[in-house]
Amino acid sequence: MTARLLIDAGNTRLKWAVADGPGWQAQGVCDYADWSGLEAVLADVRTCVIASVAGAERTQHLSDVLARAGVAAVWLQAAAAFGDLRNGYDDPEQLGVDRWMGLIAARARTREPVLVVSTGTALTADALAADGAFLGGVIVPGLALMRQALRDGTAGVDPAAGSKQAFPRTTADAVHSGMVGALCGCVRQQYAYLAAHAAQAPRCFMTGGDAAVLAPHLELPVEIVPALVLEGIERVAREGSAR
Repeated sequence: MTARLLIDAGNTRLKWAVADGPGWQAQGVCDYADWSGLEAVLADVRTCVIASVAGAERTQHLSDVLARAGVAAVWLQAAAAFGDLRNGYDDPEQLGVDRWMGLIAARARTREPVLVVSTGTALTADALAADGAFLGGVIVPGLALMRQALRDGTAGVDPAAGSKQAFPRTTADAVHSGMVGALCGCVRQQYAYLAAHAAQAPRCFMTGGDAAVLAPHLELPVEIVPALVLEGIERVAREGSAR
C-alpha cells in the first residue's frame, strides 16, 4: 500500500501522520513558522488527506508546499453522515471539519454515548449518542484566547502564567484559575446534559493542546486521545467520505 499523509491543520499548529497499512510510520506537530518537519516526509508520499480549519493564508501555503512536492491533496469537509454516524447540524457542512473528524474517530472507538472535547484555540464539546446521532455541541474561547482577551481588554490584570488554586492570592493565579474553572464548568455542563439524555454516564474523550491542563480539574473520567482528529482523517481516507 502506498503511504498516505494525513494532516490536521488547526488554527495555531499542524499535526500530521504518515499512514501505511494498519499503522503510522511517523507523526509530528509543527507550528506555522516552521514547516521543515512536514516537508521532510513529503518525498515518501504521493497523496495527502487534509482536515483544515486554518485561515486562508496558511491553507494556501500548505497547498503550495504540497503542490511543489507533487503530492495530490484531498480536502475534507463535514458531511451529513459517515456510516451510522449522523450529523445533527441544521447545515451539516457548516460543522467544523476537525470536529467531524473527531466524532468519526470517537464513533470508531466506542458505541457508548461520548462527549468529544477539543482543547485548542477554541474549546469544543460535542455530544454523540449511543445510536450514532451527533446531538450538537458548544464552542468557547480556549485558554490562549481568554488570556489574550484579558491582555487586550484590561489595564490592571496580569495575564502571566499562574496555577490553579481554590482561593487564588495572586492575580496570575486568579486569571489561570478563573479560565480553567470556566472551561471545566462548560465541559461538565455538557457532560451532565449528555448523561441526562442518555440516562447513563457517557465517556469523555479529550484532545488538543490544553487537554493535560484541563483534565485533572474536570472530576470526570476523561480519556486523553492526542491524535483523535488524525484517527478520524485516517478512517475517512480508508473508507471514503460516505454521506
